[in-house]
Amino acid sequence: MNADLIQALNDLEREKGISKETLIEAIEAALISGYKRNFNSAQNVRVDINRETGEVKVYARKTVVEEVTDPRLEISLDTAKQINPNYQLGDIVEIEVTPRDFGRIAAQTAKQVVTQRIREAERQIIYHTFVDREHDIITGIAQRRDSRFWYIDLGRTEGLLPLHELMPTDNVKQGDRIKAYITRVEKTTKGPQILLSRTHPGLLKRLFELEVPEIYDGVVEIKAVAREPGERSKIAVTSHDPNVDPVGACVGPKGMRVQTVVNELNGEKVDIVRWSDDPAEFIANALSPAKVIHVLIDRDSKVSRVIVPDHQLSLAIGRRGQNARLAAKLTGWKIDIKSETQAREEGLWDPDAPTDAADEEDAPDADDAWEADADAADGSADADLAENDAEAVAEEGAEAATEEGAEPSAADDAADDSVTKPADHR
Repeated sequence: MNADLIQALNDLEREKGISKETLIEAIEAALISGYKRNFNSAQNVRVDINRETGEVKVYARKTVVEEVTDPRLEISLDTAKQINPNYQLGDIVEIEVTPRDFGRIAAQTAKQVVTQRIREAERQIIYHTFVDREHDIITGIAQRRDSRFWYIDLGRTEGLLPLHELMPTDNVKQGDRIKAYITRVEKTTKGPQILLSRTHPGLLKRLFELEVPEIYDGVVEIKAVAREPGERSKIAVTSHDPNVDPVGACVGPKGMRVQTVVNELNGEKVDIVRWSDDPAEFIANALSPAKVIHVLIDRDSKVSRVIVPDHQLSLAIGRRGQNARLAAKLTGWKIDIKSETQAREEGLWDPDAPTDAADEEDAPDADDAWEADADAADGSADADLAENDAEAVAEEGAEAATEEGAEPSAADDAADDSVTKPADHR
């Protein structure tokens, strides 16, 4: 142990951010254990490392007593006064007991301690780096896979992407660059464990934040996300600036922004709808691309009944109920969809009878607890474009119509786009 050790510790402090004093204290503690183990000593000792020269000394610590019962731990008052006349009963006397060949033991111990502390410090740095990025998006390279995970190289460490967190359309190969969402960062004995996902709704939200400057700046806000990974998603957006259209901002010029997100998700279709604090209007928007005539809501049970034109029933429900299911996830409301004819037959709605939403809300009758929002149909204007340019949605409508027993109309044969947006943002 010499000045070279002190210089090495100074370099580690500068390069790795590991405190020199912390390392020296750890080495001293390890040397105490090494001394007792190698020299069969049970006495109380202290190891001191000179901070300038690196010289190591071992001191036996003994308590001053009247009568010595254990010479390894105690020293008589007379003997102590021979060392220093100022010692009193109960004082601690330190006597140097550094072994002649202790330098070799000290060097080995220092190497082990420093190596261990460097490893621990690097793990801590990696953990704190990634724990701050929890619930964020990250790009890595697929390295290898086993029966449970894809191991993704993130630079200084590896992330774990569970196979069940891959989208059905993902075809990951070794060496592929992949964007994933950090769901959780955990401390383990082998270092930080970083869990990733490609199916989490947060991935879609973060991708839009990357592509849409208005979202990153906070002008446009994503209020809700609903996903069926690999197939279709819906996001609800709102603007904090009346001069900025939230749907148009997310779609981008000629649909470039949303198309970039769709490409990253392997063609997963994305519907962008306008959020509203009015539940009826929000539900009508969420069912886009279907056009909604009327929405009846029960605030107590968070159940809504949506009335759509007969020829739009299959489109509102979607293929295997997908459109209605995503709308329910997006809004947090249970949605019961009825065609115009069904609503009339069941007495749920009469288009010729004037209704007042406020009066219905205040009425004591249970039937009157259903509130009518005449403006809900206006909120469904976001769906108009889908009837003209929605290809896959029309196919969904035709299939769902067959399942529901309704006949698909000419509107259901319309083409689908990967994005549903208002006609004025075309």
